[in-house]
Amino acid sequence: MSELRLFYHEDNKIKISKNLDTLKKVNLKDLIWIDLNDVSDAIETELEQFLKIYIQEDEEIEEIEMSSRYMQTDDSIVANSNFLQDNFVMEPVSFILKNGILVSVRNTELKSFNETVKKIYANTKSFPTGYHVLVTLLETRVEYDADMIEDVTDLITNLSKTLNTEDDLDQDILIHIKDLQEKVMIIRQNIVDKQRVVSNMLKCDFFPLDLLPRLTMIIKDINSLFEYTRFGFDRLDYLQDTFLGLINLQQNKIIKIFTVVSVIFMPPTLIASLYGMNFKYMPELDWKYGYAFSIVIMVIFSAAVLMFFRRKKWL
Repeated sequence: MSELRLFYHEDNKIKISKNLDTLKKVNLKDLIWIDLNDVSDAIETELEQFLKIYIQEDEEIEEIEMSSRYMQTDDSIVANSNFLQDNFVMEPVSFILKNGILVSVRNTELKSFNETVKKIYANTKSFPTGYHVLVTLLETRVEYDADMIEDVTDLITNLSKTLNTEDDLDQDILIHIKDLQEKVMIIRQNIVDKQRVVSNMLKCDFFPLDLLPRLTMIIKDINSLFEYTRFGFDRLDYLQDTFLGLINLQQNKIIKIFTVVSVIFMPPTLIASLYGMNFKYMPELDWKYGYAFSIVIMVIFSAAVLMFFRRKKWL
């Protein structure tokens, strides 16, 4: 849904407008945040001319090179980052900071943006500039990343409980493990992206000093999330090894059964083969009890092999 929101100070309050003409009525010093959600090219062009900024195209925002992810001039910052959605799709977002005004460019609804708006209205004094809005957006995004890691960890724990016996083995479990590995990898990629952006902001000369401790705390939070993602990878590798190990045991038992059955029937097969020979002189052929005798010998030899396996505890 296309939406334009302008946040500005007026009478010691933060007000919101959805009309671009408000820019001509508001003092730029009072303007803190312009949020562009899937707006038209005409609105972007008008905003570029008014604020003397450049809004990147979607292809530029999605570039992965560091020179495209973060750029800094004497009076402005351009930072591109990915915000992860609940379906694990990464949505690229571009931030432009100039003269204390934040311009955010995105193409879809994001929970972290809506949550930040709530925080702004709950404590307006904590948002004197767009720098403070940007830091809050990043803090909120990292909090959501932590929640997503916790959700994936719960899924891993539930999956681990299903691997209790060999009867629970199913190829769907292996596919589930693979899907969880991809989710953990996407989360890790997402927080690495935040780490690079925040690290560069810490080096910025004109970033407000009161926000540097908060940026440092974001870096620490991101580092702690790295540990959780690494732990998640280790658990999934362990589950995958366990699953494959149980599969091997199951296959070994099947092969063992076939081997035992084959060995048990080897003596009867040998006896049957002997009496199946077409020789003229075979004493048992004219014997009245020859058939019963051969059957008894087959049973005795099979039973002897079976008892031998049981004594060796191979069965």
